[in-house]
Amino acid sequence: MARLIWAPHVDLGRSAQAGLKYAMPTIFAIELSSELASCALLQGDLVRRREASGVRTHSQSVLPMVLELLQEADIALKDCDAIAFGAGPGSFTGVRTACGIAQGLAFGAGLPVVPVVTLDAMALACCQQYAAADILVVLDARMGEVYWGQYRFADGPATGPITVVAPTLSAPGAVQARGAGVVACGNGLAAYAEAFAARPFGGDAYPAIMPHAAQIAMLARRAFAAGAWVPPREAQPLYLRNKIAFTSAERHAMQMAKAAAQAGL
Repeated sequence: MARLIWAPHVDLGRSAQAGLKYAMPTIFAIELSSELASCALLQGDLVRRREASGVRTHSQSVLPMVLELLQEADIALKDCDAIAFGAGPGSFTGVRTACGIAQGLAFGAGLPVVPVVTLDAMALACCQQYAAADILVVLDARMGEVYWGQYRFADGPATGPITVVAPTLSAPGAVQARGAGVVACGNGLAAYAEAFAARPFGGDAYPAIMPHAAQIAMLARRAFAAGAWVPPREAQPLYLRNKIAFTSAERHAMQMAKAAAQAGL
């Protein structure tokens, strides 16, 4: 079901040169960096969203969700202005799959791609839901480590996050918030509960906040309007561990997405 939630109002910069289909950039977003797969379509102030969990592979669930959202909005993928994806940090397989599918859809529909940092999107979700201004994001990276970063929202979610600590990979015990009374969010807080039991960040904790395509789309609209988009071939995941080449399954997902977009998805 479509949901009306906050969407950023942006000034049209370089994006206007690309020829907008509507008054504001229309963004289709994909987020696969955690166990939750999600897609979102941002049109004006309306965000349509889908999510799926517990599927065997995210690549199996994404294209049906893409089709459902486009049918619900009664548009084709080529009617969007850009494809966005959660670039990480996050699950190696998830962020690579999201990148590959975004590239395939963008190639097929002739659209640019906007990579969005996953932790940025989590910080935005925490700001929206809990009116937090200073936010520590902690995402489970497995293998006894977490991805984390810190953000500040000077004037609420409409202005977007200011990065205080850039995305970092470390042991849970090495996470250090800057300042007092910082709100923390993300499943890393629950995965390593002992390390965060004393709340070294000082504020409230919201471990249920996870990456979602809705916030990816919102941040992508701002980035697109600022000209921060790339051709599909230049889209890359954000790796904090060693980079790993695309697997054959991920390349197959990319080709399926490209074919679907060319077929008029």
